[in-house]
Amino acid sequence: METSNILKRVGVPGLIKIALTAAIYVVVTLVFSGISYGPIQARPSELLNFLAFIDPLYVVGLTLGCAISNLYSFGLIDVIVGSLATLISTYLMYKSKSLFVATLWPTIINAIFVAAELFYVAQQPFWFNCLTVGIGEFLIMTIIGYPLFKFVLFKNKHFVEAIRIDLNNKTYLEKLKSI
Repeated sequence: METSNILKRVGVPGLIKIALTAAIYVVVTLVFSGISYGPIQARPSELLNFLAFIDPLYVVGLTLGCAISNLYSFGLIDVIVGSLATLISTYLMYKSKSLFVATLWPTIINAIFVAAELFYVAQQPFWFNCLTVGIGEFLIMTIIGYPLFKFVLFKNKHFVEAIRIDLNNKTYLEKLKSI
């Protein structure tokens, strides 16, 4: 597909949304790098994954942000594995009807993918890493993120305006009713 066709489909606002999401993901990951990489990780930047529940454009921005962030860890292998895990989990979040169920996808997908990567690259124990990555992701997404996102979404009209939720869009309204 030509660049001009992509631009017509997504539009400049969509490209800005993708770029800003990626940039924020990278900055937050790097600021919290001490807990963002390795077998015991709890990336605060993963809180941005909730945006994918609302709009599939965020899936692209989050995947790109993860790819760039993962350049700072195990390199190319982490870019590929981590980005694929983010792509799958955020896509499944978007497809989810329930916000609570959506929080579980990154936990499951990242626990498996990151544990497999660490097993392959660093010969670290798969099940231990699956458990520790899963706990970190569950903490960020379900324990902290789920109530935080619900609160912010319903109590902060500026947030809703900033992420451009179209309250006339039937798909958005159905998702918001499920929260």
